[in-house]
Amino acid sequence: MITNAMPDSHALTKAGEDYLESIYRLGFDQADGEGGVRPVDVAERLGVSKASVNKAVSVLKDQGMVDQSRYGRVTLTPEGEAYAMRVWHAHRTLRAFLEGDLGVAHEVADEEACLMEHVLSADTMNRLTAYLDRQGVTIA
Repeated sequence: MITNAMPDSHALTKAGEDYLESIYRLGFDQADGEGGVRPVDVAERLGVSKASVNKAVSVLKDQGMVDQSRYGRVTLTPEGEAYAMRVWHAHRTLRAFLEGDLGVAHEVADEEACLMEHVLSADTMNRLTAYLDRQGVTIA
């Protein structure tokens, strides 16, 4: 069974998980060598204000999930990165199931996977991952 599944009890709110996932994904998109992501890029990806990002980053810092340099770039702590990886894996797994097994259009599957990733238990994610493994589905 997969070890990337979400913990039985989500430690963060849906919004907190979305911010972590966005920071994680932006880290791959931005190869400028400066380390971390800019809050303005997180705001743009999520369609929120920079003030909302600053507030969320403050909460995530208090929870030990992110660090922020004095120049404003945000980086994930090891705990934050592990959590973000689990959220992103859940998202991709759910999207693969919705698209591949149910025939849901990519855009709809992506949106709905984002909603579902925040509420499923570790047991359900493990069962879904095992099911997809048995079907020969590779999670990209």
